[in-house]
Amino acid sequence: MIKWINKLFSSTKTVENTDYMKKFLIVGLGNIGAEYVNTRHNIGFKVLDHLAKKESLSFETVKLGALAEYKFKGRTFLLLKPNTYMNLSGKAVKYWMDKENIPKENIFVITDDLNLSFGTIRIKPKGSDGGHNGLKNINLVLNSNEYTRFRFGISDEFKKGQQVDYVLGDWDEIEKEKLPERLETASEIIKAFGTAGLENTMTTYNGK
Repeated sequence: MIKWINKLFSSTKTVENTDYMKKFLIVGLGNIGAEYVNTRHNIGFKVLDHLAKKESLSFETVKLGALAEYKFKGRTFLLLKPNTYMNLSGKAVKYWMDKENIPKENIFVITDDLNLSFGTIRIKPKGSDGGHNGLKNINLVLNSNEYTRFRFGISDEFKKGQQVDYVLGDWDEIEKEKLPERLETASEIIKAFGTAGLENTMTTYNGK
């Protein structure tokens, strides 16, 4: 009888662990407010909005952000847009990571990157904040930089002293024409991260 109970417990635990590894927290970084909607700095929000619209998902206002749930191929993707403003993004990431019991290896943060040309994709399993205030706060709150980040290039086509205006400025006409294709690719990357794994996703999409 004892052996049977232990076997049953072991089996149940395995199922729970499997479910636990099939849940992913996808965080799009950005700032709340109408004035920021179409800015370069809000590409994280824009990617999640694109995926949500494509899959007919609705965001719900929750603690520290807006959340939508997306189920795909047996995985659950929690799409999170923090409402803490960029500089305090870590607070929302930590709260939902703990609440949903999601390990760091299942966190995927989408952010803009001045050091990459427009639309260039760079996925990394860890790294420095690169001067990005959102990543800087996440690193601080999690006390770790070992989570996957998806950097979306916005280029650095600005004059000296105009970085803030550029980052918080709207896309130019050429960028607007190219954005839909880039957003579609970004949506596929999110799904690939949860289904094909990080290594395969990096091999397939980095530099594209």
